[in-house]
This record gives sequence, C-alpha cells and structure tokens, in this order.
Amino acid sequence: MATKLAAKSSKAIADREIPTRELVILTGMSGSGKASALKAFEDLGYYSVDNLPLELIPRFADLVLKSAEITRAALVVDVREGIRLDRFPAILKQVRKVLPARVVFLEASDEAIVRRFSETRRPHPLGRGETVLRSIQAERKRLDPVRNVADILLDTTRFNVHDLRAHINSQFERGGGKSDRNLTISVTSFGFKNGVPTDADLVFDVRFLPNPHFVPEFRKLTGKHPKVAKYIRQFPQTKEFLDKATDMLTFLLPHYIKEGKSYLTVGIGCTGGQHRSVMITEELKKRLGAAGYRVKTSHRDMPR
Repeated sequence: MATKLAAKSSKAIADREIPTRELVILTGMSGSGKASALKAFEDLGYYSVDNLPLELIPRFADLVLKSAEITRAALVVDVREGIRLDRFPAILKQVRKVLPARVVFLEASDEAIVRRFSETRRPHPLGRGETVLRSIQAERKRLDPVRNVADILLDTTRFNVHDLRAHINSQFERGGGKSDRNLTISVTSFGFKNGVPTDADLVFDVRFLPNPHFVPEFRKLTGKHPKVAKYIRQFPQTKEFLDKATDMLTFLLPHYIKEGKSYLTVGIGCTGGQHRSVMITEELKKRLGAAGYRVKTSHRDMPR
C-alpha cells in the first residue's frame, strides 16, 4: 500500500512539473494591429518571433516542445509570405501534431486600415504601385486560406492600442482563457440617419421608444443626462425591451463563447444617436456587467 501511495505521489509531482506548452500563431490584415498584439504577447511571457517563414514553423514548434526555457511562444505569419500562404492549413495541421496551437486572425474595416496607413505614412506591404485600398482588397484574398482555419477572429476596427492589449491579456494571461465569461462585449449607440455600424454583430432598433428630441428641454442633452434617462425609463415598453434584450443576450453569449467568439459588438440605434440609443446602451452595460461579462460602451453619434 505504501509503495502504491509513493508511486501515485511521485506521479502527481511529475505531472505538476510538466509545463503547459502552447504556440499562438498571430496573423491577419496589415494595419490591424499585429505588431501591438505581438508586443502584448511578449509582455505576457511568450517567446515572440515576427515573420517566421512558413517552412520553419514545424521546426520551431518542435523547439518549443523540447525547450527547457520556452513553454509559450507567439509568432507572426502574414501576407509577406506571399503565395506560400496556401500551404498554411497543411503546415498548421502538422504543427498541431507536435503541440497545441491557436491561430489568432486580426482584421479591421477597409476604412480603418486606410486611415491607419495614412496616419503612419507607411506603404502597404504589397507595394507602392496600387492604392492602399486596392492593396487591402488583394491582401484579403491572399489571406483567405489562413482566415478560414483561424480559432479566434478579432476585429480591431474600434480598438486603440490599449483596448487591444487589454483584450490579449484577458484572453491569454495564465488561467485567463478558462473563464466562461471570457468574452469582450462592445455596446455601441448610433443614429440610423448616419448608417448602421459596419462592425456590428447584433443590432437593436429602439426608435419605437418615445423620442426625447421633441421635448424642448431635452433637445440639447444626451441619454447620459439623468433627466433624459429618467424620461425614457418611465415608459413601460422601455423596461420590457431591456428585460427581453438582456434575456436574449444572456442566452446567446454562452453559445458565442462555446463557438470560440472572443469579441461581440452590439449596436443600439435610434434616429440621431443622441438620446434613446445612448440611454439603452448604458443600461445594457450595467445589466451585462452585473451578469459577469466584460462590457465597454461607445457612442458613435453622440455630441462630444
């Protein structure tokens, strides 16, 4: 009996001493934030490599598996690989025979990427012969084989550097990836007169609620003002909508998480994006936050 107990104890100690190993392959559109994301991984303790040739990835995975010092690594694969990207799915399958690997694909809207290239004044990696927009469209086609096998699709259109870092930290910090609340929710108010946000996953139309715009004292205020919020909240359909929307979201969110979704954008629209949508957005943040989810808000068309 003592021998068996000693054997079990030795096995338990050995199991605890075996480090968890992981490879993250970071990829996606130029201008989507890959450099900032790689830096975030490096700060989390990942051994980080930028632009490793595809042919070397299996050898690198084998190195991570056998290394006494490297247990977690992150590397960037992007359009600089050219036509060889077609081979990525086969190489990924080969790598996963060696150790666990996750593919994180960063993307953003065309408008956001064009703006970022304009701000940095850097040429697109596909060359100077075309406009940035044409290069973006060509890049999307080249990256299709990679995007199709991604485990996590992360839209950084509305992210700044700090948002991206916080999201990477929440997803990949030790122990952070095991939470059933591991999803960032962005609730955005907007005005339909200016169009629906292109990055919205779900859209709710709250134009059925009475409009504070037609109350003279509220016209220049926003849905964040206590008087406006109280006015909107007094109608029974407001509470009913909030209850039903909260029920729907809390039903959907665990299923999104199960399918690997890490970021969800919910659009709340009214006519001008100043009163009703703003108030509802702030209220949904409170309710989803109370349910244990990580929520941030933005107000696209609210006067600043």
